[in-house]
Amino acid sequence: MSATADHAEERTNPAAKLGFEPGQVVQEIGYDDDVEQELREGIEAVIGQDLVDEDYDDVADVVLLWFRDDDGDLTDALVDAIGLIDEGGQIWLMTPKTGRDGYIEPSDINEAAQTAGLSQTRSINAGKDWTGSRLVTPKTAKR
Repeated sequence: MSATADHAEERTNPAAKLGFEPGQVVQEIGYDDDVEQELREGIEAVIGQDLVDEDYDDVADVVLLWFRDDDGDLTDALVDAIGLIDEGGQIWLMTPKTGRDGYIEPSDINEAAQTAGLSQTRSINAGKDWTGSRLVTPKTAKR
């Protein structure tokens, strides 16, 4: 695909800018009626398969975690999500944008991520009502 085509896909498919790749297993946690359906469909288009749900019993490449302020403890949710991904996997934490129901302060996200042992590498506009934060586990030392 050409650079121009890549750029066009990023504009039309919001999932393209998140770095998903064909064949990845993406486990979705926290799905509800308020999630960005267009983003979900875009991720499925990129990976070439359906998202797997909370009952998936193997490790995933990526966890897509929809989290709102009243969903409980964010640090606990992140620690649980770490257990669902393969080594080197990533978590896309989706939280409501400022002013939306369930909004979470960026400082609270950063603190929860650090406490869970994750690093936040970037944040993106994930749709009309959601912001995405890419969280990764620290690189392990090679033996």
